[in-house]
Amino acid sequence: MGERRRVVVGVSGSLGSLAALHRAAEEARRGGAELLTVLAWTPPGGEHSVRRAPCPPLASVCREAAVERLGTALGEAFPSGLAGVPLKCVAVRGEAGPALVAAANGPDDVLIVGAGGGPWWRRLRPSVTNYCVRHAGCPVLTVPQPQLLRELASFERRNACHLPMETMEMTGSSH
Repeated sequence: MGERRRVVVGVSGSLGSLAALHRAAEEARRGGAELLTVLAWTPPGGEHSVRRAPCPPLASVCREAAVERLGTALGEAFPSGLAGVPLKCVAVRGEAGPALVAAANGPDDVLIVGAGGGPWWRRLRPSVTNYCVRHAGCPVLTVPQPQLLRELASFERRNACHLPMETMEMTGSSH
């Protein structure tokens, strides 16, 4: 028999990635598949800065922090554990899109990612979701943001350009 079917999911700890993680666990449970959680990380300043000034202890600390962040995300998503689903967790050094596409390389894999969004400053970076959809060799399922996150984003957009209103007392003036 060939390789076991895998459900690969990108995890960052954001609410969107936790929603994707829940959906991935559901898909893995329903299909009898292994759940592979992937957290991609890069050193501070990116790979370019590391090539200019390598610092192995810093890379080690960053990797440990990524592993801890992945464990924290799993603990937040499944406080009582993840029963009935074979689980494998990896922290991969690299950009999230390419790391996820490389991880979802099996013939029967399914890649699950959050649909993105979030604060405007995060949307300035290239979309991991778009990268995965364009480059993956397997089906990609995008999970929409949780309703609360969509409402918060809508609230932020509505209020982004509005200054706090001050109350002014209208008094009669005498000439």
